[in-house]
Amino acid sequence: MVGTRALGRRFEWLWAAYAVSTFGTFLAFDAFRLIAILVLDAGPTEVSVLAAAGLAVGAVVAVPLGPWVEFRRKRPVMVAMDLTRFAAVMSVPAAFVLGRLSFAQLVVVSVIVAAADIAFKAASGACLKALVRPEDLIVANGRLESTTWTATALGPPLGGAAIGLFGPMTTVVANAVSYLLSAAGIRAIGGSEPRPDRTDAPRLRAGDLLEGWRYILTNPALRPLFFNTVLVNGLIMASAPLVAVLMLGRLGFAPWQYGLAFGAPCVGGLIGSRLARRLVARFGPHKVMLTAGALRACWPLGLAFIHPGAAGISLVIAVQLGLVTCVGVFNPVFATYRLDRTETDRVARTLSAWSVTGNATIAAMTALWGLLAGITGLRTAIAIAGLLILATPLLLPRRDHTRQHEREPSRSRP
Repeated sequence: MVGTRALGRRFEWLWAAYAVSTFGTFLAFDAFRLIAILVLDAGPTEVSVLAAAGLAVGAVVAVPLGPWVEFRRKRPVMVAMDLTRFAAVMSVPAAFVLGRLSFAQLVVVSVIVAAADIAFKAASGACLKALVRPEDLIVANGRLESTTWTATALGPPLGGAAIGLFGPMTTVVANAVSYLLSAAGIRAIGGSEPRPDRTDAPRLRAGDLLEGWRYILTNPALRPLFFNTVLVNGLIMASAPLVAVLMLGRLGFAPWQYGLAFGAPCVGGLIGSRLARRLVARFGPHKVMLTAGALRACWPLGLAFIHPGAAGISLVIAVQLGLVTCVGVFNPVFATYRLDRTETDRVARTLSAWSVTGNATIAAMTALWGLLAGITGLRTAIAIAGLLILATPLLLPRRDHTRQHEREPSRSRP
């Protein structure tokens, strides 16, 4: 089982840091979106702009961060990004207390957090690969994925209840503090970290900025997964602000009901992530990715049919349970597959390019779907996203590159 294999004290600290920041993030699930709707009276277009602008500008800012991270020690970068996110997020409750909070500030903070997230994820992927043996990556990724879904299941309902009891800024403060605790956990990993090549390079070369994308697009194992995951995530996230406005605005659900509807089904993600290693051992990573990746596309269309009351909540829970169970299986297998097939000296740039593209795609689709909702209505826009996602399994890799990879180990571990 995923939880019974020892991976060492250093991984345990990395895992602890990941857990505390992830719980903080999901405790503040959709916090900015809720603040925009409930405090600043934002409508569907403004909520979509908030989600899109933060990701889009953050992705642009993060383009040089990938190669910058690649040529530096990873743990100091992770600590710096945690502290940056703490300062940015804490500025929101500070402005609220002073009566100066504005929609523009939410956008600026979203940009800073989005850029820091990309740099942090790029560094943490490289850090994980350095701390864990290749044969243990599926176990490590399974534990991180289990943590994500546990936080997703518990965080939103608790966050919704906290907002109802103590006000909209409670979870924002908790999220900020979680970044401080994460930085402390990363510092506690200890041990020496090798100095990457070109750490003292005076400036980045133009080729460094594009290396991540070049590597992905010329790699037959990574290229189809890149297009599939970017589009699936983009389509799912594009409809998320519209679902929030539909449920919290048009249908009159309370914040705690909204959090419960999206939090409770995440137990399926926890189950899926714990099954991933067993499924890979029995069927192989390619078949598991292909099956789980196809099945996860079948669910989002159901969100177009939400109605008020218990029936609406039940529908959301059923749709989300099916979706996150499939995603819970897919994600750790995909993350392991990607790390295993990426050369060590290209991990940060590859993960950064992946995140930049994913965030930019989410931003573009979110903005487009906000406009689409204004023209066609909320339900129609959500349905169009659900229909389009049904075609994404066609982009999954049909060929299993595992055997070729095993015959050419020097390509992934020079």
